[in-house]
Amino acid sequence: MDELTALKGIGEKKAQSIIDYREKQGKFSSVDQLADVSGIGPATLEANRDMIIVK
Repeated sequence: MDELTALKGIGEKKAQSIIDYREKQGKFSSVDQLADVSGIGPATLEANRDMIIVK
């Protein structure tokens, strides 16, 4: 969770939403898929795009 909360605009609530989404849907296949997570909008995604790696 610490890695997620280090991102711009991602607090504990949004970080938990990302974790919950990943647990239900499986691994992310692209950075753009983060936009499907409740609370993660285009501005948050773009502000962090260069800092996110999907493996």
